[in-house]
Amino acid sequence: MSNIQSSSAPFDFDVTIVGAGPVGLALAAWLARRSGTAQLSVALIDAREPDAHAGDPRAIAVSQGSRMLLEPLSAWPLDATAIERIHVSQRGHFGRTLIERDEHDLPALGYVARYGSIVQALAHAVRRTPIHWLTSTAALAPQAEPGGSAVCLPIESAHVRRTLRTRILVNAEGGLYGDPRRIKDGGAKTEANDETGSQTHDRRHLRDYGQTAIVGTVTVSAPQPHVAWERFTREGPIALLPMGGVRQADYALVWCMSPEQAARRAPLSDAALLTELGAAFGERMGRFESIRGRAAFPLGLAAEKKLVDGRIAAIGNAAQTLHPVAGQGMNLGLRDAHALADALAHHGATPDALAAFAARRALDRRLTIRATDALARAFTVEFGPLAALRGLALTALECVPPAKTALARQMMFGQRR
Repeated sequence: MSNIQSSSAPFDFDVTIVGAGPVGLALAAWLARRSGTAQLSVALIDAREPDAHAGDPRAIAVSQGSRMLLEPLSAWPLDATAIERIHVSQRGHFGRTLIERDEHDLPALGYVARYGSIVQALAHAVRRTPIHWLTSTAALAPQAEPGGSAVCLPIESAHVRRTLRTRILVNAEGGLYGDPRRIKDGGAKTEANDETGSQTHDRRHLRDYGQTAIVGTVTVSAPQPHVAWERFTREGPIALLPMGGVRQADYALVWCMSPEQAARRAPLSDAALLTELGAAFGERMGRFESIRGRAAFPLGLAAEKKLVDGRIAAIGNAAQTLHPVAGQGMNLGLRDAHALADALAHHGATPDALAAFAARRALDRRLTIRATDALARAFTVEFGPLAALRGLALTALECVPPAKTALARQMMFGQRR
């Protein structure tokens, strides 16, 4: 990893990225490829070492559109499992829709990969570039320089603190599900809190879904290879994503429920938990035989109103943290990063680049956030007439191919321009 450039230079870096998760790494790699003749000096800062997540087994849903963005970086994880069919239904009520790859003339609708594999592949791509990667380095609260020509970012490594100057600062720091860590102070005063649990802050929109997700990797007795499941139950959605394995029997589990149910289930044995999971999901894939890597995460929406504040931009989970239904979080973040890399390549490290980026991302963010939020809320209320309406909606999607195609294309590719 390279050292910081001399502080006697007018700027230490043109672009500084805080956060070396998948989105921050992808932005760094795209900038290295796309900055052309006017090569931008780029720093990537992370409090962890590059290999800290190499063995992380958590599963990430990666859309076909995201694969198309990542492949030019030679950063595609080899252990990714293709999704060829998505089965969407609600437990105990009529209505279901199937989305098939053949309907879209694509090799797959999406993929499931280990978080560690994605990070490792992208880290390898970044190591082949001139990016200055500062590891084991904490970024503190940034400040705009008087006159607005730069951002001053205090950083600390091995108990040594200094401040670097950068033309553009990108916040790409965030958690996997909820509670994103931010380099900016997040303590804005609440202005409103309505009956739906939605809050409006000075800088962001928040919603507490009143749900917790139990995640892990499960094995089933009757696997259906390359089929992903989104099963809506009275407690919340259950997602099962194919992860391959020796018998192609491994599935990534995201099981959403109330915090009270999650607390009750936390001390259960694996066998008892799997029995309850089977009762909630049904017998479509036989018995749930084992589970490993159990963890739980509170679920909420946290979306910045503006992606740009002066010379600071937010992407990925720093810009929006979504409910995991439909698996859109990282895919939306990668589209953020790709659009920002394109804007910086065309406009340089300038406010014009950030303005172009924000304008380009507005529609896709709005549609994806609203769609995910609507799914998370509409399919978690157990009320007879509403369940019937949900069934009608799922059936209508199956019977109106253009509507199903439009939804699938949004989930796979978003809105790009």
